[in-house]
Amino acid sequence: MRPYPVRGGVAVVTGAASGIGRALGVELAARGSHLALIDRDAAGLEAVTSELRARHPDVRVSAHLFDLAHPDSIADLTDAVLRAQRRVTLLINNAGVALGGHFTELTLEEFEWVMSVNFRAVVAMTGAFLPALRCSLDAHVVNVSSVFGLVAPAGQSAYAASKYAVRGFSEALRHELAPRGVGVTVVHPGGIRTAIARNARTASGTDPAQAERGRREIEKVLRMDPAQAARTILNAAERRQGRVLVGHDAALLDVVARLLPGRYWQVLGPLFERGS
Repeated sequence: MRPYPVRGGVAVVTGAASGIGRALGVELAARGSHLALIDRDAAGLEAVTSELRARHPDVRVSAHLFDLAHPDSIADLTDAVLRAQRRVTLLINNAGVALGGHFTELTLEEFEWVMSVNFRAVVAMTGAFLPALRCSLDAHVVNVSSVFGLVAPAGQSAYAASKYAVRGFSEALRHELAPRGVGVTVVHPGGIRTAIARNARTASGTDPAQAERGRREIEKVLRMDPAQAARTILNAAERRQGRVLVGHDAALLDVVARLLPGRYWQVLGPLFERGS
């Protein structure tokens, strides 16, 4: 499969108003890609759209306000994107939410909310845009999982379940679409300096003080600049890389999980518990 040509392509990016998604939009525009930016944050979406239109007048940027917690209505979103952009060559499923808490502290509704945004929306977006992608000779899909799609810490049962699901879906999809010329990259970011910990919900049965301590500790390890993460992700997509680990912490956790597949929590558990 030949490299994915970013310049002149049309990229759909979810979660584009902030964090990694915003950084991906900035980097894609700098590399000459047209953009369909999707987010539920109206103010953030308008800000990044206006910025990119001003900085890159030759790049076509469309903004689409949409809440991926309701993926059943994605058909309307797809129609709006294709009306604005006419074609799609790159789909980046980046949007995600976080929910801390042990399984026994979660309600089924809370668990389903995480799965809906983090996994079902990825499946729905892929299904909706795949016909358009397959019309391109050089199409590619990027699905953002997490380091918690490599290891599953205590207190992250819903989040880890959703990110392992993204990983499995992406790997199978890559094998299915390769003969049709569509590449798939699954991304496992480590500690990227975004607002995901600050914006994370806490399970209804979790002690608020304990949750706040955990949130503060997680924020301490969110060190990588989102712009650096975006460059790493897009470089991997250009090379049609099947998997990319973003950050030294992601690479380390991957090694530990592969060396100790049934016992890695004996090593990692005490480290995580120091922050709880």
